[in-house]
Amino acid sequence: MTIDHDNQFVLPVYFDLGATFLYALSGALVAIRRQYDIVGLFVLALVTGLGGGLIRDSIFIQSGPPLAMKDERYLYAVLIGCLLAAGFSRRMDRLQKVFLLADALGLGAYAVVGVEKSITAGLSIVAAIMVGVINAAGGGLLRDVLVREEPLLFKPGQLYVLGALLGACLFAWLILRRNWPFDQAALVSVGATFLFRLLAIIFNWKTVSVAERLMPVSISLSTNVGAAVPPPAIQPSVTITVNPDLPPNPPPPPQEPPAGDLPTGPKTS
Repeated sequence: MTIDHDNQFVLPVYFDLGATFLYALSGALVAIRRQYDIVGLFVLALVTGLGGGLIRDSIFIQSGPPLAMKDERYLYAVLIGCLLAAGFSRRMDRLQKVFLLADALGLGAYAVVGVEKSITAGLSIVAAIMVGVINAAGGGLLRDVLVREEPLLFKPGQLYVLGALLGACLFAWLILRRNWPFDQAALVSVGATFLFRLLAIIFNWKTVSVAERLMPVSISLSTNVGAAVPPPAIQPSVTITVNPDLPPNPPPPPQEPPAGDLPTGPKTS
């Protein structure tokens, strides 16, 4: 699979701006749910919305200042996400579905944008797919670190990162193998990622811990190769210590016979 870097393409900017807005909205909803103030709300929305793009541009692509710092529209997208989340703060019980939908849409959009910008910068297709996945999951990773929670993508749970991987691979395959127009390939890839994420939520598709996968193997090995025999149970023992300095117990006093058994003299007539 080869890439023609001379015939580079540029994905419409609304994909990137839309992903930034959706991720900022999800970060702002998390801040409201944790009862942060306006500063915490903006910072969490900023990190969630732009964190993946900053990682992409600063570490992997390195083509000057990050795009979010050169185009003020990205900050506007973050602000709109903050205002929209704050406007619905009194309906937090109804925003759980909105949070999931926004996160699912942003996941596919950011994966597609990461692949597009990586290919345009000259990265190989495998590296571009990897950057696309990091671009999609980086904002959520930084968000969890800031709120001092174990990142969700490290723990067994509903399929999330695999959805970003699906969208990134599908987008690369459509533009390089099928020669689809880039905007159409992006729309199909984002839709496929969104659908995959919704199905994972509805049917509760989950990953499992590696330890749970390896546990049956370890049990079978221990039973076949000679399991350790548990040590015998130790019976409790009682030790009585006699003090030699104490005098021996005195003998019991003699018992007198009962009155009816006393001996009587011979009878006389």
